[in-house]
Amino acid sequence: MKTVQWQALRLALGTASALGLARFAYGLLVPAMRDGLHWSLAEAGVMSAANGLGYLLGALLTPLVRRRLGTAGTFRWGMALTVVALAATAVSGDHLALLTARAVAGAAGASVFIAGGVIAARIATDISSGVPITVYFAGTGLGIVFSGALIPAMGDRWQLAWVGLSVAAGLATLVSWGAARTGEDKEASAATAGRARVWPVWRTALAYLLFAAGYITYITYLSAYLADRNVPVAQVTLTWTVLGVAVMAAPSLWSRPITTWPGGRALAVLLAILAGGAALALTSSAVPVILTSAVVYGATFMAVPAAVTSLIKNGTSPADWTATLAAFTTLFAAGQTAGPWIAGILADHTSTDATLAWTAILCAVAAAIAATPAGRARPAPPATRERERQ
Repeated sequence: MKTVQWQALRLALGTASALGLARFAYGLLVPAMRDGLHWSLAEAGVMSAANGLGYLLGALLTPLVRRRLGTAGTFRWGMALTVVALAATAVSGDHLALLTARAVAGAAGASVFIAGGVIAARIATDISSGVPITVYFAGTGLGIVFSGALIPAMGDRWQLAWVGLSVAAGLATLVSWGAARTGEDKEASAATAGRARVWPVWRTALAYLLFAAGYITYITYLSAYLADRNVPVAQVTLTWTVLGVAVMAAPSLWSRPITTWPGGRALAVLLAILAGGAALALTSSAVPVILTSAVVYGATFMAVPAAVTSLIKNGTSPADWTATLAAFTTLFAAGQTAGPWIAGILADHTSTDATLAWTAILCAVAAAIAATPAGRARPAPPATRERERQ
């Protein structure tokens, strides 16, 4: 068991790098890059949208890449490409170059996210526990904590911050490399047999799409929201660190509900709490309020993909996991692409309050959809799964 736990912890460096460093750290860099490159909030949102578009492309290509490289190879080389993309982001302030680097980081992150999720699901099956799944997604928090410690200390030196993130991603790649093992040296035949199973849980898929479009704006614009209120750098650092620690604590809170609560109940509860946490930050920029909002947000937002992955694991055959998870990740990527851009436009015409309100509203609607009985995943009977594979 200890060996399996150690494997899950090392594997969690995948989400620490692909999401915590390559995606969410950008939210901390928005103020410095906006000032240094003279961006509007909409332009900052376009940069985030480029990352989301790359993520979408990566989600579409991952099943094809997996057929060629296998699940472990897809994870490992996705991690390596993430390092390259982060380093490239530090090279130039040219808008096109930055868009390209952010898109590549997104594509690499999607491959890591999907392949790592499949490996975590297999580990969970082997030990009959959902803990490896929640631990895998909670690894994001480590990347967020590191970003919170590094980036504010860099001040306006945003390029140096990207260099630091790329070095951290390189270390994560080295440590996680051996953890990405599946026990299958050749997976091409298994991969080609899988099919995406989205329609039976289309309401869950819709809730996931709304979540993706909503949650990302909070973490993308939170630093800008605080900067507009002249919040001290020390408070921004503390807020980001608290948020990341809350993400890492999520497995102890949600592993059991995700694996034992029937249907989509855990997903609906997570989305409702997430909406409340985002709305809380709109009430005041006082330290206790913002920190409470960060704790609530951090303790729930990465548990949502874990809950969806668990639903996929329980509702589809193992042969269909990669294809189904890739389909859901495609929806996730589409939401992440559109969300920051639309919210940025709204914020430019109103205020940065609009970005947090966007998160609260979309996640609340997603919670209502996930709570409906028709939105719950129902595992197919074994006989049905066997017929589908034939």
